[in-house]
Amino acid sequence: MTTLPYSARIRSGPAGKGRDRGQVALEYLGFLPLLLLVAMGALQLGLAAYAANQAGTAARAGARTAASYDAHGDPRSTARSAVSGWLSDGGFRYSQRGGQDITATVQVRVPSVVPGLDGWWAKRSATMPRE
Repeated sequence: MTTLPYSARIRSGPAGKGRDRGQVALEYLGFLPLLLLVAMGALQLGLAAYAANQAGTAARAGARTAASYDAHGDPRSTARSAVSGWLSDGGFRYSQRGGQDITATVQVRVPSVVPGLDGWWAKRSATMPRE
């Protein structure tokens, strides 16, 4: 019995002809939902980090305005204007407390890309000494 090389066996026999055709496409279609889920999760994580960054910026702006004697304007409106417009439209909360030091707390709603992950809030606080 003579043995043929592997490549010759696949091409020559009627059982091996075209059996593997389209296998890669089917494997890709099976893997595609998992790939999309990971991509949407990464995008959601990026949006949460961006909302947390914006909340921190707004808290610092609000605390700085509230602690300064020379500041013009309301600390809440200053904090809200420090947040991107498309982000603050979803939800924005501001609170402040303190006597000697002013602490401003800002919460911004995180936009949802993944269905069912609604209701996340990014919360940051900043403290500034009163002048």
